[in-house]
Amino acid sequence: MKAFKIPDFYKSSIITPIKELRRKKDKLKKDYTPTVLDLGSVRFLIARHFGFCYGVENAIEIAYKALDSNAGKRIFLLSEMIHNPDVNADLVQRGVKFLMDTKGRQILSWDVLTPDDIVIVPAFGTTLEIQEALAARGVDIHAYDTTCPFVEKVWNRAAQIGGKAYTIVIHGKPQHEETRATFSHSKENAPTVIVRDLEQTRRLALYITGELPSEGFYEEFKGLYSEGFDPDRDLQRIGVVNQTTMLASDTQGIADYLKAVMMRHFGLDADTVEAHFANTKDTLCYATNDNQDATYALLQNEADLVIVAGGYNSSNTTHLVELCERVLPTYFISSAEKILNKDEILHFDLHQKQEVRTSGYLGTKTPQVIMLTSGASCPDATIEQILLRLASFFEGAKPVEEALEAIAGA
Repeated sequence: MKAFKIPDFYKSSIITPIKELRRKKDKLKKDYTPTVLDLGSVRFLIARHFGFCYGVENAIEIAYKALDSNAGKRIFLLSEMIHNPDVNADLVQRGVKFLMDTKGRQILSWDVLTPDDIVIVPAFGTTLEIQEALAARGVDIHAYDTTCPFVEKVWNRAAQIGGKAYTIVIHGKPQHEETRATFSHSKENAPTVIVRDLEQTRRLALYITGELPSEGFYEEFKGLYSEGFDPDRDLQRIGVVNQTTMLASDTQGIADYLKAVMMRHFGLDADTVEAHFANTKDTLCYATNDNQDATYALLQNEADLVIVAGGYNSSNTTHLVELCERVLPTYFISSAEKILNKDEILHFDLHQKQEVRTSGYLGTKTPQVIMLTSGASCPDATIEQILLRLASFFEGAKPVEEALEAIAGA
């Protein structure tokens, strides 16, 4: 796999060597057991896979190349390049300006742009409508396009099955940049509808089977379907693709459910199902799959708590949090600064959708066992800072260097 040029301040003298050691020992990525960093009075179980993925590293390399190569020029980002506050804050500090927020709301008018300006397309990709707006102002939309190859893979898959007269069902979060981009590209090739989850998919199925009148579809799925969508016509043949950062089990559940609906409704079997349901392979990216599988393996172990690091608006990170909080007390933080002291932590509550302060998160047990993981847009340096901050609260903890030597010699 290609090696990217990433600024050193995103790397870690602890986490990066651990990842490299695991990679060398497990080149086929079959071992999902966590790395144990034993400091005596506290032990860290570090997920096998986490942190910067291929698409994120590609985006970061392109963004910093844009800065280095265009001194004196104005540089803009369409929206957050990736969902990590540290990365985006550093780019802003270097003079990059945002044109939109993560919801697609305009911050700066397109009219401020000139052909001499640099516009960086984020890793999530962007819509055809935005591409047209940029091109109309003479902006080179391809020069610094950081769209993740795995997002483009979804677009290509949608185009393929759309070309075979299937309607595209996108499993994704409607307001997420990636889902908006995928919807824009998909609807150019085929009728397209978005479903958020299995519950909404069950509602869609009622329009497939005719158990609900088609007129109700337009209100129930308002803003989630392409122009000219006709549920009576366009739900006869369907195929499922997804936002690449969704839970794999959720997407598979949606695809399996819709496949079963089509088989019952049209009287199909395994040999004839493709007449109404496209044979699409899973379109999650490899990093999402690896991180989720590594989290499942991590949770097979005993521990006292889990720390998940990442941006609070990061879809792939929130899904890791969902997995962890089913099993253990889980604290979702964006940086080590959220660990206020040994007794208090400021963390994001997915259900309240806000930061909350929790006391006694570490408890009094010795030794403590703490699980660590992060989303695909979180730098190794952030995990290192979190680990060192937590370790500092435990008297008699061994030096990290000593624990690293033990891992290397194992």
